[in-house]
Amino acid sequence: MDVSKERRAARDHAVPAEQLAYARWLDWGTRIALAALIVTFIVYAAELVGPHVPFERLAQLWSLPVDQYRAAAAAPAGWGWLALARHGDYLNYVGIVLLGLVTIVCYARALPAFLRRGERALALVVAVEILILAAAATGIVGAPH
Repeated sequence: MDVSKERRAARDHAVPAEQLAYARWLDWGTRIALAALIVTFIVYAAELVGPHVPFERLAQLWSLPVDQYRAAAAAPAGWGWLALARHGDYLNYVGIVLLGLVTIVCYARALPAFLRRGERALALVVAVEILILAAAATGIVGAPH
């Protein structure tokens, strides 16, 4: 749907164009993330890409407290998983991250529309929300890993 169609749909349904754009981006972002989750799980389960932690060790390691698990499995904390994304078990994180980024991307899509319409209060709320979500995703705020 192009921008002019969004505006017509918004006018016809009394829904602001930025809400329609947000909804469309949310729909597609969620679909893409879900597809990534499915594909990466199939890659992992079918062992198309070898795991960092072999399947045979999982049952033994799952019963350990998290600190002991991380030490035994050489599992990283925080964003350290990126270095292991070439392994099937860590490749699954890609879909999870995509799903988590969908809201930030959708807010970023809506922000210019609020600014164009001069809705500074809404633009400020959206900008702060983007900053908070990004800070939480990077680990700047929130519980330690």
